[in-house]
Amino acid sequence: MQTLQDAAGLRATIRGWRSQGQTVGFVPTLGNLHAGHHSLVKLARARADRVVASVFVNPTQFGPNEDFERYPRTMTQDQAGLAESGCDLLFAPDVATIYPFGAANSVSIHVPEITDTLEGAYRPGHFDGVATVVCKLFNLVQPDIAIFGQKDFQQLKVIERMVRDLALPVKVMGAPTLRADDGLALSSRNQYLSPEDRTVSITIYETLQQMRELVAKGHHPKVVEQAATSKLERAGFVPDYAAIRRAEDLSEPADNEREGLVALIAAKLGTTRLIDNLLFD
Repeated sequence: MQTLQDAAGLRATIRGWRSQGQTVGFVPTLGNLHAGHHSLVKLARARADRVVASVFVNPTQFGPNEDFERYPRTMTQDQAGLAESGCDLLFAPDVATIYPFGAANSVSIHVPEITDTLEGAYRPGHFDGVATVVCKLFNLVQPDIAIFGQKDFQQLKVIERMVRDLALPVKVMGAPTLRADDGLALSSRNQYLSPEDRTVSITIYETLQQMRELVAKGHHPKVVEQAATSKLERAGFVPDYAAIRRAEDLSEPADNEREGLVALIAAKLGTTRLIDNLLFD
């Protein structure tokens, strides 16, 4: 596996692959990789001739009081995991490569409407940072397919809409959430959990399952959301939201809708903010 930091080297390598008629899969990440990220690389490996992954802790998607400074940088470990998972090239740019005029003076991409709710409401500007950096990375890598985990479901929907709206020539694919044996969605932020909080954390997945079951039985989505919020609070969480939305565009469902839905939760446990979701069958 190659590791490159400069855009010129990245483009030269990809041009060489293209000249041989090879397709390119891409997995963008913040680094501090775990088995969930590795599963995305393996999926890209199955769908494309060559696989590029990026590791870039993007400053524009972190809010003022979020964990940008303490987000773990584990490049050596990440390189080993990516190579083992079948990655051909790791692109690890510095901030100046992605934001040549500085992050504060960068062109910014705003995806309207779908970013106004849920994570967008609690993390203002977050999705502008995500959309901007992903668009820049797409322009640099120019992949045929890009793989994103469904754990960040709203992020996936934002990127799908951006790609369609800007007519970017890349196929965006969502990959199923990888979970621990007890159901907790794998996340780099899970390492912040104390042993006690780790035990309690499975309540999120249990609550999502309960939300899906109650809606299937005919309960009103708003009543289900309230019950889910109460369950999380009793377990010791501070919920931002426990919501049921249309999976297609995250709009609120009609009272009698039962299909094509997704349950989404964001909640703090101790100092750690966890998110998860569950698609309805």
